Amino acid sequence: MTDPLFWLGLSILLVAVSLTALLCVALPALMEVARAARSVTKLADTLQRELPPTLEAIRLTGLEISDLTNDVNEGVKSANQVVKQVDQSITSAKGQVKKVQVNTRSLFAGVKAAWKTWKRPGNRHKSADRLPPSQRIPLNLRETPDLLPESSSHPDLDED
Repeated sequence: MTDPLFWLGLSILLVAVSLTALLCVALPALMEVARAARSVTKLADTLQRELPPTLEAIRLTGLEISDLTNDVNEGVKSANQVVKQVDQSITSAKGQVKKVQVNTRSLFAGVKAAWKTWKRPGNRHKSADRLPPSQRIPLNLRETPDLLPESSSHPDLDED
């Protein structure tokens, strides 16, 4: 056992067995690495063909979305202006309705007062009866003012 050739031969044999085991294990791993490299090459080719049109489509979609966003913003502004106009119209209509209510109440109050005055007994033609007899106008001449003499002036009749 002290023979150096024996130990040298044994060492070479162990190195050869180790290298063989290493090759048996490394060979399938290297084949998988080669297959992965082919897959990466195919993926790179596919990306090179498909990515630029996809990026262009995404860019165009972004531009369309920007245009649509601007259109929506303009529509919202327009709708806001229409709402303001409608609000102003409603406010104006409310004011006009209030004026109509006041005028209608005034009209009804005037008609009511006139009706009460007209229905009051003994009130008819009172203003003509207050005039002195020389200034009284007969009833048939009151209805046709063009028959009145131009010089006659009746201040009590002009007040009403």
